[in-house]
Amino acid sequence: MSVANRLSAIVAAITLVAAPMATLFVSQVAHADEAVQATPAAEAAPAAATPPAPPAAPAVPGETKIAVENPYGLEALWQQGDFVAKGTLVIMIIMSMGTWYILVTKLWEQSKLMRQARAARESFWGAGSVKSGVETLQDGSAFRYIAESAVNASEHHEGALLEQIDRNTWVTMSIQRAMENVQNRLQDGLAFLATVGSTAPFIGLFGTVWGIYHALVSIGMSGQASIDKVAGPVGESLIMTAIGLAVAVPAVLGYNWLVRRNKSGMEQVRAFGADLHSVVLGGSQATKRG
Repeated sequence: MSVANRLSAIVAAITLVAAPMATLFVSQVAHADEAVQATPAAEAAPAAATPPAPPAAPAVPGETKIAVENPYGLEALWQQGDFVAKGTLVIMIIMSMGTWYILVTKLWEQSKLMRQARAARESFWGAGSVKSGVETLQDGSAFRYIAESAVNASEHHEGALLEQIDRNTWVTMSIQRAMENVQNRLQDGLAFLATVGSTAPFIGLFGTVWGIYHALVSIGMSGQASIDKVAGPVGESLIMTAIGLAVAVPAVLGYNWLVRRNKSGMEQVRAFGADLHSVVLGGSQATKRG
């Protein structure tokens, strides 16, 4: 056999052996390509098949309540304040309580005085004598106190020193002294209202200055000057000024109101005292003539 025939036989054998292997390799590559192309489609299919999530239902007002503590309120001011800030708050609270107590009690006393003046006009002057008129007045009444003082001065004008004063002057002095005692009683507590009205704003301002000073010191030490670090302490300090004004305004308004009512009440007391003075002196002179 020639060399050419041998080479042809070898090539043919190699071709017969390699053909099945090439066919197997090509088929595997084709299957791999199909798998790669099918994977995105398979991934996209579930995504497309999955329906979109329904929108969340709107929240119903009042259904859920979340308690949020206010870090900038009075409670935080009390907890974070030092003894000076707390002492300032306590002083203003005491001043406010005293103001409202005096307002309520003085209004009650003035109303009582007006009722006593009405009763004195209706019953005292219709009596047969000053003594019987005194019995018609209520115990503890300011007008009964003035009438009793006039009667005692008219009946008990004795003594070496008192005899140097004539009866008219002595009765006048006794009635005037009784009316002054009533006026002093009506003015009890008004000095406290005047003091509160004039000093409460400055006490609140002192608390504000003290609080701002400590707030700035703490901010400087922390090295954080953001708005949340500055607004809280400074706002808490400004509450002191607001409290001072809230204490002072009722005290000033109450003082002016009570003074006007006292003036109206004392006009009735003075009118009663003047009439009583004339009646007592007229009765004593008639007794002397008789």
